Formats: sequence, structure tokens, C-alpha cells
Amino acid sequence: MTAAPISQTSRAQRSAIRRTVGALAPGVALAIAVSLASLAIAAGEQRAFGHPVIEALVVAILVGMVVRTLWAPPAAAEAGVRFSAKQVLEVAIFLLGASVDLPLLLRAGPALAVGIVLLVVLGICASYGISRALGLPHTLAVLVACGNSICGNSAIAAVAPVIRADREHVASSIAFTAILGVVVVLGLPLLIHPLQLSFYQYGVVAGLTVYAVPQVLAAAFPVSVLSGQVGTLVKLVRVLMLGPVVLFFALTHREAAASRGPFRLTRFVPWFIIGFLALACLRSTGAIPAAWVSATRALSSWLTVGAMAALGLGVDLKAISRVGRPVIEAVTGSLLVLLVLAVSLI
Repeated sequence: MTAAPISQTSRAQRSAIRRTVGALAPGVALAIAVSLASLAIAAGEQRAFGHPVIEALVVAILVGMVVRTLWAPPAAAEAGVRFSAKQVLEVAIFLLGASVDLPLLLRAGPALAVGIVLLVVLGICASYGISRALGLPHTLAVLVACGNSICGNSAIAAVAPVIRADREHVASSIAFTAILGVVVVLGLPLLIHPLQLSFYQYGVVAGLTVYAVPQVLAAAFPVSVLSGQVGTLVKLVRVLMLGPVVLFFALTHREAAASRGPFRLTRFVPWFIIGFLALACLRSTGAIPAAWVSATRALSSWLTVGAMAALGLGVDLKAISRVGRPVIEAVTGSLLVLLVLAVSLI
């Protein structure tokens, strides 16, 4: 008598999996197509110039943006594009932990960690002050400050319900920062020679200033593997600041925070950060065989290119026209302040 219900449950689960795969397939296929085109372009650069002029990570973002600008992907592709930009990227970052040299990345000691915390606090205060001076309302100023100083859209999404931000404020704070982040990815490496930055120092600057985790990867790894690993670690430490910041606004906006529901650790510390650090520790202790390192690094690179393609497909250049001038000025000014603070720190 119990076999039938079990069989029915199994069929229902298989049906749900098929529906999920079917919903994600168009967007994932589009991201894969853009990724393959980007890898082909990078390979063409390698043959023509002896080295890629623009790395595949950045090419994937640019190609995705061009596709999005010239042709709006169908609604059926949205779920798969979002999945590729978020979940695929999280897996890529998790696997990246197996290839990092943690003792090398931590050679700056506790001074770097203290500097990151200090920069996030100063960045939030400065960004909030700039936003308010430009006439932005309190909630929008908070979203701009947290998005720029911590981890972009994730910080905005986490803080918004705590302070009861309007949907329009959330959309405004996200729209332009995504576009500006791509500009930073392209322009930040140009500061290496004028500022005489080492690969390690550049990784710190990228990790401290670039808007979101995927953009840090795109801005740092094309410069050097060390820059990419340092930038990733610094950025993930910035992401860890999301918990204390959300707690702060929960205490200062108690009525709104009361409706958030039960506490969950992964709300403040994403699983891929925990996994990245765990794999990095295992690599440092020799628990991960050396033969696995190159394989996980290659897989992480391929997944990252796919995530970058999806990220580009999600950037709407037309959004600039829908964002008010004060928001554009506030986000740009906040980024410049963050850059000055980061260079001063190193």
C-alpha cells in the first residue's frame, strides 16, 4: 500500500525537475552561446597578437551587453540567464577556493582585514553623505551606500526590506551601478602603471572598489592569477560585512525589520563564501591533491566565463535614461571616494 504513494512522489519529483530544467534551458543555452563566441574571439586575439588583448571574461560581458542592446532576449530566457549569472557564478567561486594559495593571500596579516572593515564603514558613511547632499531620500541613499560599499545587488536586496525601501528606489540603485561596474572593469587596470601597483596591490584595490563579485573576477584575473585570487578574497571579506551592516539597520529600523522572518546564517554569509574558504583551507593543508587543482581551476574559469556572459545579458544600457541624474552622480561620486580610500589603504 505504500508503494503507490512512493511511486507517485517519485514521478512528481521527476516532473518538477523536468519543468525546472525546461524553464532554465533557453537562458542557459543563450549564455553558453555567448560564452563560446567570447572564447572564440579571445582565441582569435591569441592567434593575431600572441596574447588576448581583452580576456575572455571581459569579452563575455561586452558580447552579452551587445546582444542585450541589439536584441532583447525573450521572456523564456530570463530565468536561465539569472541562474547562470548567480548560481553558476557561486559554484565557480566555490571551486576557485581549491586553487588559491591562502598563506600567500594572507601575507598582509590582520592589517588588511582591519583595513577592509574600516574602508566599508567609511565608504558607507561617505556614500550616504554624498547621496543626501545631492537630494536623494534617506532610503535610496542607504541603498546606494550599501550597494557600492559592500556587494552590489546582494547588499541592496538584503538591506531594502529592513529599511522598507520603495521598489522604485531598489530599481534606481541597481540600474546604473551595474553599468558603471562594467566601466570600472575596463578602466581599473589602466591605473596599474600610473600608480605603480604590484599584482598583489592591484588585487587589493580591485577587491575593495569593484561593485560586484563577478566584476571583481573580470577586473582582476585578466591582469594576473595572483591579482584575481587576492581580489576575490578581499571582495568576499567585504561581502561578510553585509551581516553586521544589515544588523545595524535592523536595530535602527526595528519596525520594518520585525517582518523579515526567522534568522538564517546564509542570509548574511552566502554558502559559496563558506565553501571557498573551506576549500582554500583544505588546499593549504595539502588535503586537496595537486592533480585536482588544475582541473578545478579550469572548471571554475569556464563557469566564470558563462556567468560573465549572463551578467552582460542582464545589463540594460537603456536603463541609464530611466535613472535620475542625482542617482548617477551619487553612485559615481561614491565610487571615486571608494577608489581614493582603497589606494590610500595600500
